[in-house]
Amino acid sequence: MDYEGFIIRPPSEAYSMLLQITIGCSHNKCTFCGTYRQKKFKIKSLEQIKKDLQEARAFENVQKIFLCDGDALIIPQERLEEILGLINVNLSDIERIGTYANAKSILRKSVDDLKKLKEMGLKIIYLGVETGNIKLLQKINKGVTYEQMVAAARRVKEAGITLSVTILLGLGGIEKSVEHSLDTARILTDIDPDYVGALTLMLVPHTPLYEDYMAGRFVLPDKFGYIKELYLILANSNFTNCYFTSNHASNYLPIKAYLPRQKDKILQLINSVLEAKDTSRIRPEYLRGL
Repeated sequence: MDYEGFIIRPPSEAYSMLLQITIGCSHNKCTFCGTYRQKKFKIKSLEQIKKDLQEARAFENVQKIFLCDGDALIIPQERLEEILGLINVNLSDIERIGTYANAKSILRKSVDDLKKLKEMGLKIIYLGVETGNIKLLQKINKGVTYEQMVAAARRVKEAGITLSVTILLGLGGIEKSVEHSLDTARILTDIDPDYVGALTLMLVPHTPLYEDYMAGRFVLPDKFGYIKELYLILANSNFTNCYFTSNHASNYLPIKAYLPRQKDKILQLINSVLEAKDTSRIRPEYLRGL
């Protein structure tokens, strides 16, 4: 397989074959993210994708594929359909195709476009929401408004594609911690996704947010401050049927909960950790990572 640069994928795609069809991220301006800073965005050639899929035919038991890099959905509809067609021809046992997407790339697709992609195997889209706070969305240079984020997420759901969103604990620093939490709960309620993954902000050197931190313009919450945000988000959000996790390596308190069924139980657990402030009950620093 031909991979260019550092490749990432969601934790739930740990056993998926990674097929790189774009390089980098079409936006690549978020102030907290350093993942694609060294990559210039481009769509890989169809010839290279064909070669990778021919090589993939030798692999056994490939049931899931994840399309890399940061925003494969930005590919024009006709080309993307052609790529999904090639996947289906070369790997007939594929049960699910997944990809990252940003709100702008989703909104470039109609509901019918997305339904067509679903028919061809695209079953799950991962959307980085990060926060529901309007000012923070602008400050981190997310490139979309609250309304665009909600519209994009709802378009995915209307097409019948599973929607998994990520949020970032600590993104508002100490100053905007409560606002960030409550507004993130609000946008999650408006979106009503199938999955939510809460990650904890880890500053990446050479990013604008890291520079703000080093200059004293951005102050991070402490360990229990992050967990308090997790509590506030869960307490103030409402879901129809959502699997909510904070089991990423960045998090101090890994949780998994089916909401709303387990909401009270998980809130009691988080509250007990907050009241005790017992560091033995949270993930030690040396086990955290991006």
